[in-house]
Amino acid sequence: MDNALDNTLLATLLGWLQANPAAPAAIVFLTAMAESMAILGILVPGAAMMVGFGALIALGHLDFWHTCLWAIAGAVAGDWASFWIGREFHAHLRGWWPFSRHPRWLADGEAFFHRHGGKSVLFGRFVGPIRAVIPLVAGMMDMPPGRFMAVNLASALLWAPAYLLPGIAFGEALEHAGGAAARLVVLLLLALALGGLLGKAALAGLRPLRPALRAAVLGVPLL
Repeated sequence: MDNALDNTLLATLLGWLQANPAAPAAIVFLTAMAESMAILGILVPGAAMMVGFGALIALGHLDFWHTCLWAIAGAVAGDWASFWIGREFHAHLRGWWPFSRHPRWLADGEAFFHRHGGKSVLFGRFVGPIRAVIPLVAGMMDMPPGRFMAVNLASALLWAPAYLLPGIAFGEALEHAGGAAARLVVLLLLALALGGLLGKAALAGLRPLRPALRAAVLGVPLL
């Protein structure tokens, strides 16, 4: 029963991808863009999803070059949008949520930028804790747009294959173990990534309610 259900879900997913040829490109683009956007990059489990896309490439359901190019385009667009926001609003961002609540995020990004200069845009693409704020900080620090775009593009060209290739190797290893098992694992990987996204979004939405929830659980009256 479970195997039949898994096969049905997998057939539905693959059938939907085949019936909507533009959908994979849009999903890859939006995933890479969200992963590179300020704040969204903290919420979106982009790394897990990129590995899942790589596994689908290995199984023949996605084309490597198309997937890689759309991932690069999304990564460039996400970083550029964050850079533009930083240039447009500068220090006003310090008063915006979540930076008003977590000032260390911008402070750490600024320290990293001062230490590495323009190369921080390249390094920051691969450094988890600050990847979501470095383009924003680069804009706040008035990094020249042309220089930013050059480093942005270079970092995206490295980032996309760096996450897709392990997924391809993973998918090929699973394919040797058995095609059905491989496809099932890929489906589960993508499901876990989606679950992680929804879980992080839910936690973010509940954060303003934490004082009330804590008071209800502990029986402490709110002041």
